[in-house]
Amino acid sequence: MPPVALIALLALLALCTWQIAAHGPLRGYDERLGRAIAGSALPSPVAGFLADLGDTAVAVPVLAVALGWTAWCARRAGEPRWWLPPLTAAAAMAAVPALVVPFKALVDRPGPPGPLAGESGFFPSGHAATAAVAYGATALLLRPLLRPELRRPLLMGVAVLNLAVAAGLVRRGYHWPLDTVASWCLSGLLLWTVLRVGRSSDDGQERRPSAPGDG
Repeated sequence: MPPVALIALLALLALCTWQIAAHGPLRGYDERLGRAIAGSALPSPVAGFLADLGDTAVAVPVLAVALGWTAWCARRAGEPRWWLPPLTAAAAMAAVPALVVPFKALVDRPGPPGPLAGESGFFPSGHAATAAVAYGATALLLRPLLRPELRRPLLMGVAVLNLAVAAGLVRRGYHWPLDTVASWCLSGLLLWTVLRVGRSSDDGQERRPSAPGDG
């Protein structure tokens, strides 16, 4: 991710935070869009399933499996810093609540009409950030293990999955749209770290899982 992309993420996060906290016009557009999505034709059970994909009980175990698998493959391949990319991904996952919770307390945004109406602290979305970091880090860890033609579909699939999680959260009335956008900005910064560490550890060499009979 080039530096201009990091600056764009920070700028977008700052814009969203300012507009939500200051009750700016962007907040009004966001809430109108949220109500429109909540009234969409996406079936509520499907939306609930998609939203649950951002729950820590679902997303974190997926990342845990990827951490173990990539660490095993890298260690078996004799990489000197086999532990560094998995450790960085785990640290990024652990950093999600450390970043999200202060934002929630600072902005204290009320939730949309729905099952959590009347509560506050919805900006940014913890579920959206959990999904973005867990599935995004999983893709970054697994990417070097895959054949080149499979890498782009993997990343595109993760992007679609995170869009689906956001749609489920908004449709079910758990979050406003910009709550999820802000979470993606925070997650993008964390995933950039995972990507950079992975590249420095890999030193340009591709890792492939060893076949069971390989020595």
